[in-house]
Amino acid sequence: MTSTKSGAGGASSNGAPSGAAAANGAARYQQDKVRVAIIGVGNCASAFVQGVHYYAEADPAQRVPGLMHVDLGGYHVRDIEFTAAFDIDRAKVGKDLGQAIWAGQNNTIKFAKGKQAVPAKLGVPVYRGMTHDGLGKYLKEKIVKAPGETADIVKILRETHTDVVVSYLPVGSEQATKWYVEQVLEAGCGFVNCIPVFIAREDYWDRRFKAAGLPIVGDDIKSQVGATIVHRTLARLFADRGVEIERTSQLNVGGNMDFYNMLERERLESKKISKTNAVTSIMDHKLPARDIHVGPSDYVPWLTDRKWAHIRVEGQAFGDVPLNVELKLEVWDSPNSAGIVIDAVRCCKLALNHGLGGQLDGPSSYLMKSPHNQRPDDQARADTERFIAKYAGRPSTPARARSAPRPRRAASKAK
Repeated sequence: MTSTKSGAGGASSNGAPSGAAAANGAARYQQDKVRVAIIGVGNCASAFVQGVHYYAEADPAQRVPGLMHVDLGGYHVRDIEFTAAFDIDRAKVGKDLGQAIWAGQNNTIKFAKGKQAVPAKLGVPVYRGMTHDGLGKYLKEKIVKAPGETADIVKILRETHTDVVVSYLPVGSEQATKWYVEQVLEAGCGFVNCIPVFIAREDYWDRRFKAAGLPIVGDDIKSQVGATIVHRTLARLFADRGVEIERTSQLNVGGNMDFYNMLERERLESKKISKTNAVTSIMDHKLPARDIHVGPSDYVPWLTDRKWAHIRVEGQAFGDVPLNVELKLEVWDSPNSAGIVIDAVRCCKLALNHGLGGQLDGPSSYLMKSPHNQRPDDQARADTERFIAKYAGRPSTPARARSAPRPRRAASKAK
């Protein structure tokens, strides 16, 4: 595949395409796409791909349910296009992405239907990825590893002119994540890390991405309205209103492969750290470890891609009188994250256009559970909007085009 450029359509005097309206930032004045590759073609990838088609005709001048930004810095949702995908599941490798999102153990809701449906042939192949520690002992019961060697990831990313790589690897894929990050850096792409393996928040990797002039948004996706953001909001509400939290818990159950994988408790350490820190970082005092529990609890097959989150917060109010809140949140887990990724890849594209490297501080703090710098969500949102307004559009000569390509190294073999 080659880099896609749109034809010369009509444009207004300010450089925006005729009839286009930008909801924030500068009006669009160029036609480049946001070219995205996906690592891990599971339910989250399915929701992401569906969402790009579902919102293709969304009006930037209107408030559209489900989206935080129809237009983000000059890029519409439909400006996202997929270049390649990588997986290790025999049921998905070798298929077109339009077919693979429904294959294997994927069980999320099909919300893009009719004219908005994802075509079976997107012209985007699913290549054999690297396994490493991406296949835990429980996933091995459900997934058969595809034969053959690992594809030449760097070559594919370069030849497809990929801008941003999104990682949907399973929780606990520490080695696999770091291996893929090296490929992303060598290929010269931005990176969105949706899982709780700490990359963006770590100084070492932040320096690596800065030195390469490549952006990263991470770590661990914070769903649109998920258990983490609701729990954080409750914790902040208690603190702001003078109620001291004494103890709190969050128990989550679901029926997708993410929850099945997390039955292997050894893979949960970074997940629990990520979810717990996301909540405690917003509190005005530190709780003893025994008084806070945040994390997955069980796998219920018939829930499919639905997730139930049970949250309880116990506090001490005026006169030391007890004040308790208990709620249950029900969501379709994967679509709940897709709108976040749709914004994250477009933020990476803006950064690429302007030669920004390293963790994108505002977007990471707003869109992820474990950014480099935690902050209240209202501040994170304001910082993200400032980032978008500042870097909307792109210079006539992309920063990436001015840098010389690095030499290739030999491709790795499958594991």
